[in-house]
Amino acid sequence: MIRTIALVASFAQDLPTAPYLPLNMATKAAQTAVDACTAEGYNVSVAIVARSGVTKVILRADNAGPHTVGGSTGKAFTSASLGRDSAGLADFIGGNPQNDGLRDMDNRLVIQAGGLPIKIGGALVGGIGVGGAPSGDIDANCARAGLNAINAE
Repeated sequence: MIRTIALVASFAQDLPTAPYLPLNMATKAAQTAVDACTAEGYNVSVAIVARSGVTKVILRADNAGPHTVGGSTGKAFTSASLGRDSAGLADFIGGNPQNDGLRDMDNRLVIQAGGLPIKIGGALVGGIGVGGAPSGDIDANCARAGLNAINAE
């Protein structure tokens, strides 16, 4: 019996572990993104989703509009599920009419600037989305600040 347990324990140590985004890192990225936009005078919401698309963190700045939560969550989901920034996806669809069907692929997708994939060590582990600034570029800059805070790519 002891040999069997040792064999199982030895085998378990050799199994690869899937990369993931720890909650403390997700929270730090979200808070940094909110703070970056607040410093510029914008009340936004920030969402972080895991690679699976499941929401890990949502932060809504004081006085952020009610629509900002859904927008930020959709942008984060879009970036996590497709592994690319949401602005790049908008350009990809806009420049290729044959790809227009991507807009209707999943009703959780938000194809506007402000969503970025979260990669750690080259592995896609989630997405961050910011909504509520007057432009998607500003949203994306705040999201980038969040990624920089956790040394994500």
